[in-house]
Order: sequence, then structure tokens, then C-alpha cells
Amino acid sequence: MLRFLLVAAFAISFLCVTSSQAQQNNADDSDTDDNNTPLRIAVAANFTPVLKILLKDFSKQTGIKSQIISGASGAMFLQIKHGAPYDIFLSADSRRPKELEQDGFSLRNSRKTYAIGQLALYCSDANSLAPLTLEQLPTILLKNPRQRFAIANPDIAPYGKAAKEALSHMGLWQAYQPRLITGINIGQTFAQIRSKAVSMGIVANSQLVLNNLSGVIIPTSYHQAIEQQFIIVSASKKQIAAKKLSEFLLSPKSQKTIVSYGYAPITLTNNSELITK
Repeated sequence: MLRFLLVAAFAISFLCVTSSQAQQNNADDSDTDDNNTPLRIAVAANFTPVLKILLKDFSKQTGIKSQIISGASGAMFLQIKHGAPYDIFLSADSRRPKELEQDGFSLRNSRKTYAIGQLALYCSDANSLAPLTLEQLPTILLKNPRQRFAIANPDIAPYGKAAKEALSHMGLWQAYQPRLITGINIGQTFAQIRSKAVSMGIVANSQLVLNNLSGVIIPTSYHQAIEQQFIIVSASKKQIAAKKLSEFLLSPKSQKTIVSYGYAPITLTNNSELITK
């Protein structure tokens, strides 16, 4: 009887250990268990067109399927905090990724800078900006004090915050504030000017490059760097695929492509340190 009980106890213990190991293996292999599930990428509106271009090569290299969810960084930040099933978040700023990291929503050491945004003055009448130099920028902006002027909302949009800082640097914020038309993100602001609903405003330089339009680049010294960072969501079940995408985005070839579409060059060191060239 005693021998039977010992054998039974051993068998139960073996089954428990085996079950525990199987559960751990399943957790480690969560990326490969469901290859049909796409990598869900939450990305800021300004970077979406460039990401679509980059993903063509990424898919060819890795065979990883992806799904883009584009929108305002602030909205997706809140969605992640409320459990949205995103795998990786490409923000238009660094503040929100830092907050997600601090609150435990980010995979450890996954926060990295993938792009530095640039601002540009854009006018729907391209001829009015043709002879414009940087030194003439404040003059042209004050030429028509009643003219409506578009920027992204500085309270919620990183490019809007930088636009406000640039206008303040040029001593124009107080003059322009009463006639500002603010978009919920830089994509909406660009659409407002391009449709001529508003004649002039500050947009992302990448939007002009992508659409073969001309404008005047505003120096990064006029505002805090628009440091765009990503994080891998800690609750993601596609972390291996997300890591591959993060490595791909930071590769020299991808960085060269990103710069070619109107972003400033960066040198990445560790987590969030960078040098603009």
C-alpha cells in the first residue's frame, strides 16, 4: 500500500512539473503559435505613410504580417492603458512612451527613438513662399495679421506643441493665437491647408516631402526636438515579431529611408539619448 502511494505521488508530481513546463513553453512561443495573427502596430499619423513604405521590405525579409492602426498619439496612448491589443506603439513624441514604460505597459528596455520630426511652414499658394528665406520668416508671417493660421493642437499633438514653441521663439505666438485653426493631429492640419480651407500653417516636413510639395523648414533650434519613440507593449503576444520590427526600424537602411522622407538624421545611443546632426 505504501509503495502504491509513493508511486502515485511521484506520478502526480511529474504531471504537475510537466504541465508547468508546457505552460512556460507556450508563453515563450506565443509568437509562433498563431502565425496568422498580424502584428498590430499603433502608429502616429505623421509617420504612417513612411511606415507603409518600410513594411513592404520588412514583410519580404521576415514574412511577418502586420496591421496598421493610425491615429493621434494621445488617443492610442490611452487605448493601450485601457487594454487595447496593440503589439508595438510608434508615438509622435517621447513623453507618452516614457509614461507607458514607467507604468509597466512597456516591455523592459524596448523604448527607443526611431525618428526626429521636422516642422515646415506650408502655404497652399506655393508661389507666395518661393522667394522666402529663413530670415524673412517672421516678416511674411506678420504680413497679414488677420490671416487664419493652422497648427496641430499644442495641448495634445507633439507637432502642435513644437509649432507653438517655434512661433514663441519668433515672437509671434501672441499675434497668432487669436486666429489659430488647430487640428487634432498634424494630419488634419496638413489636410486643412492643402484643401485651402486655411491658406497657411505649420506642418510636418515629411508631409511635404511625401507629397512633392515645397515649404520652409523651421530650424530644430526653434523648438524642443520632436523625438519620436516606440515601445513594445508588455501585454503583447507577438513580442518576438515586435522586436524584429524595432530592430528593422533602427537599421541603417531604414534610418536612411526615414531621413529621405523629411525627418532629421539621428544618432542613437542608449534608451533615449540622441544627437541631432
